[in-house]
Amino acid sequence: MAAISGHCTFRSHQFPLSFTVPVASSSSFYGEAIRSSSISFASPPSVHRSLISCQASSAASPPSSSVNGTAKGGMKDFLHISDFDKATIMKILDRAAEVKAHLKSGDRSLAPFKGKTMAMIFAKPSMRTRVSFESGFFLLGGHAIYLGPDDIQMGKREETRDVARVLSRYNDIIMARVFGHQDILDLAKFSSVPVINGLTDYNHPCQIMADALTIIEHIGRLEGTKVVYVGDGNNIVHSWLLLASVVPFHFVCACPKGFEPDKETVEKAQKTGISKIEITNDPKEAVKDADVVYSDVWASMGQKEEAAHRRQVFQGFQVDEALMKIAGPKAYFMHCLPAERGVEVTDGVIEAPNSIVFPQAENRMHAQNAIMLHALGL
Repeated sequence: MAAISGHCTFRSHQFPLSFTVPVASSSSFYGEAIRSSSISFASPPSVHRSLISCQASSAASPPSSSVNGTAKGGMKDFLHISDFDKATIMKILDRAAEVKAHLKSGDRSLAPFKGKTMAMIFAKPSMRTRVSFESGFFLLGGHAIYLGPDDIQMGKREETRDVARVLSRYNDIIMARVFGHQDILDLAKFSSVPVINGLTDYNHPCQIMADALTIIEHIGRLEGTKVVYVGDGNNIVHSWLLLASVVPFHFVCACPKGFEPDKETVEKAQKTGISKIEITNDPKEAVKDADVVYSDVWASMGQKEEAAHRRQVFQGFQVDEALMKIAGPKAYFMHCLPAERGVEVTDGVIEAPNSIVFPQAENRMHAQNAIMLHALGL
């Protein structure tokens, strides 16, 4: 066993991080081996509720899993894409395609979630996340329970570790969409059932799994494609980088100076040597020969007070018809939605024939169904 220590930074706070990891030639910071690790955080209570900024000047350090997988009887959490190897990720995507085909056929006999319940924690509201998880779980025989921001007030009215222990006794699986990434780590650490990351300020793994499924459907493969993200270096970018550390493709993030993704996440993805990764401030150069041009809102939830300032800074980073023309006729447009039409993307680009934003949105449900099947060992 080897002891590792360091520091994680959440906004302006630093706190010591220590954990013990089994030494193995194939182990990595995010690898499957870390699921048997023991991790302890020493930090002031206020740090646990700090929001993780996606800007380079105050970006969060890459999180580490704090889950003891053996305590869950072989079931698995889904917190970061890079917690899994390529074979597992592709297996989940294949399963998503299979379950999607079954549901699209109209056959409702497939019910692997029959008799199971899922608690859905929403510190951050979302139409797509709620409906895709709730509908998907129901269509496969399960029952989902919605818990909104006022139902729990996790970390304020009740400590996250207590919420995790209680919900574990009522439900077979927990999905959470929260602000601080530490909340999802704490849920997973103290829950005795699988925890699915529905979004944090650091990453959004379910969205990128849906994106990968969509790319495979339209291009025929994920490996070897060029995906160009234009906009803020936020949690979507972090998840693309974590995917690029597992599956080989060419990922480019074009963003204004000062809005780059977390430096440590970029470096870790680059050091794997699996994918070609570029961070640039030139969107026109970035999109050349792209298979996919991807956009997201310039001001995410919790950043609306910065919206006016960001609109000024992000001038030149709108995905419009001219930028798509530079990308070339084969390039698809993707957006995780909701979109501010006329801001980060024009109405014409969203409505163009090569826009696949709505198949992409549908695939949230199918990708998440496959993730939950994997997490539950079904």
